[in-house]
Amino acid sequence: MQLADESDLTGYLIAPDPSAKRLTRAVEGTDHDGRRTTIRVVEERPLTIFLNAQEIVTAMTIGDYPGYLALGFLRNQGMLASGERVLGVDYDEELETVVVRTDGRTSYEEKLKKKTRTSGCAVGTVFGDMMEGLEGVTLPALEVRTSQLYALAHRINRTPSLYLEAGAIHGTVLCQGARALVYMEDVGRHNAVDKIAGWMLSEGVAAGDKLLYTTGRLTSEMVIKTVMMGIPVLASRSGFTAWGVEIAQAVGLTLIGRLRGRRFVCLSGEERLVRDADPESVGEEDRKNRRKGAGE
Repeated sequence: MQLADESDLTGYLIAPDPSAKRLTRAVEGTDHDGRRTTIRVVEERPLTIFLNAQEIVTAMTIGDYPGYLALGFLRNQGMLASGERVLGVDYDEELETVVVRTDGRTSYEEKLKKKTRTSGCAVGTVFGDMMEGLEGVTLPALEVRTSQLYALAHRINRTPSLYLEAGAIHGTVLCQGARALVYMEDVGRHNAVDKIAGWMLSEGVAAGDKLLYTTGRLTSEMVIKTVMMGIPVLASRSGFTAWGVEIAQAVGLTLIGRLRGRRFVCLSGEERLVRDADPESVGEEDRKNRRKGAGE
């Protein structure tokens, strides 16, 4: 798969479609002055994921890219081994189910014995030991230029999205250099990340030269998913949790948070950060394009 040069900021491979009628609904209410008003709100619907004949989980999602979500979820939970052959991904819109079919034995019985409730919005769930699969992980020592961070933040925050249309949603963007490649949204940030993981698995996209940008908090779950995907840099508009920082430092993940306008904080991987842009030359965020860090 040939990617455009990093200086190309003209378009995404996949971008949000805020005009998609199935993803939002018009709802009438009253405002602070008691006047009738109509706003668009994000839809939320169940999606049940099967691995072969075994039901694995039912996730609440906005309903776009169900195949990528299922693939990414199974991959990030360690239920699809690296190199395992996927025979098919079948989505039934009426039944709201996705069946991922493989040609080998899976470990879902053991994984289903233990669940860990996480801090993700829409109640993220991680099966098995949260740290399983991180032992011995070595991420590429990818340099990150501050000029790229500023360019990405500027680009992403001005991209038409469901967040700007209706709010109440998280965004996650796969980036390479200064180019934003794939932009996914969902009611839970873990779902948005899993969609990107599923797209990467489906398209055979390498992870070692990529950066993951999210609008949500940098929790342990987000850090673990990023590491499981093999992506060496994770950046966010929002803040950190202590366990997320601890895991990032242990596995060599570059972790950058509170990225807004000219400001950011790096709590892991400072030695891989190349400060090639003068912060004073970067403008503050335009208020009309400003996102809240938690994706409210």
